[in-house]
Amino acid sequence: MTSTPLHRRRFAALSALALPALWLAPTGARAHHGWSSFDQSRPLFLQGRVSQVQWRNPHAELVLDVSGTAPDLGAVRQRSLPEQAARVDRAALLQALSLPTRTDREWEVELAPLPRMNAWKVAEIKVGERIGVIGFTFTGEQGGAVLRAEYLLVGEQTYGLRSSPV
Repeated sequence: MTSTPLHRRRFAALSALALPALWLAPTGARAHHGWSSFDQSRPLFLQGRVSQVQWRNPHAELVLDVSGTAPDLGAVRQRSLPEQAARVDRAALLQALSLPTRTDREWEVELAPLPRMNAWKVAEIKVGERIGVIGFTFTGEQGGAVLRAEYLLVGEQTYGLRSSPV
């Protein structure tokens, strides 16, 4: 009967311990984060032209070029926001809506996971499209020009993105 050499058994044991650690290690410079990183007391409105789109999970993302736009918050506040499965005080959200203080030309916008985008029947957004987004950025607008979308405005249509449609 032959036995496995000691160095191979040690390697196998260390590999078994190391693999789970590798799965948990960050895989990129930008980690996926939940809602807790975002200041939900200060909803922001962005409007502009889409310059990049990544239509994939864990959530669709786009880059929005907001240069040369003068958003009309009054008009946005008059829009009807659709009801979502998650409780959202839509009237209070619209009343508190403001523009960012950051002067970045481009913002990274995190949309919803694709199954939720499909539930809302959101057509895949294309580069060059003009859209509006109501959402939240990091507390104090620190950490980069990133907006987590709560509502997506495409033409006359508005989609809720926090949860599924009611």
